[in-house]
Amino acid sequence: MRYKAAIFDMDGTILNTLEDLTDSTNYALSHHGFPERTIDEVRRFVGNGIRKLIERAVPAGTDVATIDKVFDTFASYYKEHSAIKTRPYDGIHDAIAKLRAAGVKTAVVSNKADFAVQDLCVDYFPGMFDFALGEKSGIAKKPAPDMVEECLRTLGLEKKDVVYIGDSDVDLATARNSGTDVIMVGWGFRDEEFIMSLGAPFVIHDTQKIVDIVLGE
Repeated sequence: MRYKAAIFDMDGTILNTLEDLTDSTNYALSHHGFPERTIDEVRRFVGNGIRKLIERAVPAGTDVATIDKVFDTFASYYKEHSAIKTRPYDGIHDAIAKLRAAGVKTAVVSNKADFAVQDLCVDYFPGMFDFALGEKSGIAKKPAPDMVEECLRTLGLEKKDVVYIGDSDVDLATARNSGTDVIMVGWGFRDEEFIMSLGAPFVIHDTQKIVDIVLGE
């Protein structure tokens, strides 16, 4: 076994959450009289947490107090509508199951709000993760290393024991800042050319490759 644990990003890595994020963003924007955003715009806006998503989605120059109101509307709506169109990526369940069967610990570290991370893990991956953490107060979000370090402390592992798996520039930077190895996937919210331009070692397009790399096969 090459790694003792695999830490996964959520949005764009294990779950395709883009449609629910777009619908919830547009509900909040419309509720406050702002124009809606396309799914491709929301794709570009995600990755740094839902507060940053809303800051990017509102019109330029929107004051902070109004952004706060739009964010509150989004958060309330998304809490009840985070699993309407969201689906696991093809093959990801099987890959995680194979890792766990081989004795590898599995975890989720995401900039998505912690309440959504916990709910979605239960909804789509019951009993499949040893640790899950989303954005919450008191711990710096990715690409700071703090969330990964909290995962390592909880699982009793060192950074050499784990690999971080993600789809975005934020994920690549998170792995670098944490000092862990990285696997970048090509089915998520950022295209391969962009990821490779940032110095990613490789991009995979088959979930079985996650298993092969983690187990050293």
